[in-house]
Amino acid sequence: SFSDAVEHPGDLLIHFDAARKHILRSLIYLVITTIVAFTEITPILEFLTQPLEGGLDSLQAIDVTEGVGTVMRVALLGGFVMAFPLLAFEIWLFIVEGLRHKERLASLFAIPIALLFFVGGMAFAYYFLLPAALPLLLNFMGIETIPRPNSYFPFVVNLLFWMGLSFEFPLVMFILAKLGLVNARTLASQWRLAIVIIAILSALVTTTTDPANMALMMLPMTALYFIGIGLAYIGQKPKSPSETVPSQT
Repeated sequence: SFSDAVEHPGDLLIHFDAARKHILRSLIYLVITTIVAFTEITPILEFLTQPLEGGLDSLQAIDVTEGVGTVMRVALLGGFVMAFPLLAFEIWLFIVEGLRHKERLASLFAIPIALLFFVGGMAFAYYFLLPAALPLLLNFMGIETIPRPNSYFPFVVNLLFWMGLSFEFPLVMFILAKLGLVNARTLASQWRLAIVIIAILSALVTTTTDPANMALMMLPMTALYFIGIGLAYIGQKPKSPSETVPSQT
């Protein structure tokens, strides 16, 4: 593929032009859904602060512009969730030309499944990870912490967003195996490297220095990786007879 791209660089321009159109439409979708989420920002903020004792009223802002930044961050997350099916559809439209007819139909069904996985990951973070993490963070070493909007909402938004994306791992691995790009045996043999990468990502995503919250992020991601190996085994293409029968000399 690399050699073909070097020999025929003009072909890449066609793909870049197509990608530009899809990216532009995706940005338009995201802007519209973010505006819609902004109009309903109060119920969203109240929902995100339900794990806190006292809810939204327990947050205390210090900076004058603190509320503006947090509101925009939450509105962007809400807009991304609403635009997710359209964004996934744009990705499908970009890659569909390189798929066979049967693969096109099967990959189209992956869009609602991807949305279900993403929402399921966010629900897992909201109903399981947050209740376990907040008491530890707000009363670490017996020091009571008064949460601020500028720290609470970025923490929650990052956790929900990245856990939602993490739940896409098994689906992505299944699709790649279905297309013949990866196989379950290779993924299983690289499990040590995968755990190291997951640990690094968990440390970056949690934005905290304590190992407890890193473990809360790392354990489900590790489990999702091994689930993805199982799905890759189910979805991988069977070897042709020429690949399974050794050649005779």
